[in-house]
Amino acid sequence: MRVAITGGTGFLGRHLAERLPDAVAVSRRTGVEIDDVDALAAAFAGCEVVAHCAGINREIDGQTFRRVHVDGTRAVVEAARRAGVRRIVMVSFLRARPDCGSGYHETKWAAEEIIRRSGIPHTILKFGMIYGPGDHMVDHVTRAVRSLPLFWTVGFRERTARPVPLDDAVDVLTAAIEGRIAEPTVAVMGADEVTLGEAIRRIARVAGRRPAYVPVPPWTIRILAQLVEWVMVVPLVAKAQARMLTEGVSEAAPPAPELPPGIRPSRSFTDERIRAAMPDGRFTLDDLRIVRRLRGRGRASG
Repeated sequence: MRVAITGGTGFLGRHLAERLPDAVAVSRRTGVEIDDVDALAAAFAGCEVVAHCAGINREIDGQTFRRVHVDGTRAVVEAARRAGVRRIVMVSFLRARPDCGSGYHETKWAAEEIIRRSGIPHTILKFGMIYGPGDHMVDHVTRAVRSLPLFWTVGFRERTARPVPLDDAVDVLTAAIEGRIAEPTVAVMGADEVTLGEAIRRIARVAGRRPAYVPVPPWTIRILAQLVEWVMVVPLVAKAQARMLTEGVSEAAPPAPELPPGIRPSRSFTDERIRAAMPDGRFTLDDLRIVRRLRGRGRASG
């Protein structure tokens, strides 16, 4: 069975492609824009399944939530029809929902609705936080605690998450591609439920750091997220992630059934798995947009 993977060079897509050696990776890096129906249809030719993993957690330049999540999903569906694709497996977010004030959540939900109305057999996987090498969880927290003497935590009331190990996430995607998940929409959550504060403290400890923790109200994290989106190449925390931190990531909204035993993630949030996901280094001046631009101009003039 041949599979096309949108977002096939991204965090989740590239690991799925490694699991499926005959898969076709489709992304901007392979020369295909997510809203280009003709290019997508050509890439999907001969594929029985499309794993729609393309997505962004912040808007930058022309890559907006609406273009990638909504227009892109609409293009994926049309291209799948043209190519005779038999099934679409979509990666969504656990708390994607309408009318909640978050562009990320709302456009992910709109993308789900496009898939549901497509008439093509499908599985929508509403993932919680996925962690592994190159993620936006362990990676960013590790760099932050290595760089800052203080680490802010959100709010005075602990929210919870059920982190999903990358290997489990790929296992679930593979099961959906093979048609082993009966429900059209399912919630995908990790085996362990931890408070976000405990997750941060555990990552810091494994990284060999003991920063001071300062609880702050949610609005300060939203302001921080806006600022770092403006100034950092890959922000410490994006606005969509700030929203996730303030409401927790341990139950689906709206409610969705969990995966059946045997397919449900089972690997624990252990020190060993945290360590395997950790990056080298910390945040540096090279992570600032202005520094990258100045150095780029310097190389161009040289």
